[in-house]
Amino acid sequence: MAVLLFFLGHHYFSLFFQTFFQHRYAAHAAFRMSKGWERFFYVITWIMQGSSYLSPRAYALMHRLHHAYADTDKDPHSPQFSKNLMDMMLKTWRYYAAVYDGSMPIEENYKKNVPDWKFMDRVGHSWASRIFWMGVYIWFYVTFATSPWMYLLIPIHVFMSPVHGAVINWYAHKYGYENYEMKNTSENLFPIDLIMLGEGYHNNHHKHASRANFGSRWHEIDPVYPFILLFDKLHIIRLNKALPDAIMGVNRLERDAETFAAEKKKDMVG
Repeated sequence: MAVLLFFLGHHYFSLFFQTFFQHRYAAHAAFRMSKGWERFFYVITWIMQGSSYLSPRAYALMHRLHHAYADTDKDPHSPQFSKNLMDMMLKTWRYYAAVYDGSMPIEENYKKNVPDWKFMDRVGHSWASRIFWMGVYIWFYVTFATSPWMYLLIPIHVFMSPVHGAVINWYAHKYGYENYEMKNTSENLFPIDLIMLGEGYHNNHHKHASRANFGSRWHEIDPVYPFILLFDKLHIIRLNKALPDAIMGVNRLERDAETFAAEKKKDMVG
């Protein structure tokens, strides 16, 4: 029982801060917060994600590119351009690493208001940090596991954040239902998403990227949204007005690269 609770706790707390802080805040600016609260959530995200900590800055930049170039050859993680799930995960990690270390050039428009705390990113990305958290997971299983099969869960702990990303980036672009017709393959993976804390409403999210509530229909319960409303009421955050078809001033969502290139050329001529 202890192992099961530990696994579920790691899954949900890690996912909560990924969707709340890295996704809805860092990538889409669905709400704003003070620098003090931002750094608090940096630290708590590191604690909850542990060995699979992702830089909020790199996550946000990569995710903005995903929306801008969804299901094109410039998409950081599209099933349309990967042979299988593992191939997509490896491509995503290489893309993320290039964004994180600055070896991939990114246009300035994408960088607007992206949080950046280099010290915390260095801590979270260090091998000392990752090995420390792996040691914590192994210690817990050695102490509380009651059957050998339970040790098979440890690799999921180690790669928890990439696993969460793979579930949505692969399966929610292949299976499910659509509320909105889009120029990509995004689907709503679950009619009621209590497993992925609203992230499974992927088609809704691609339609309304900067909206804090990922649910659209009456049955699409977003478990994170009530916490966002509570944090707003407590003045921890301040909700921003959702921007139609826009992300931090980059008006490219759900368009292919050719369309944007044509618009950019037109703007330069004008």
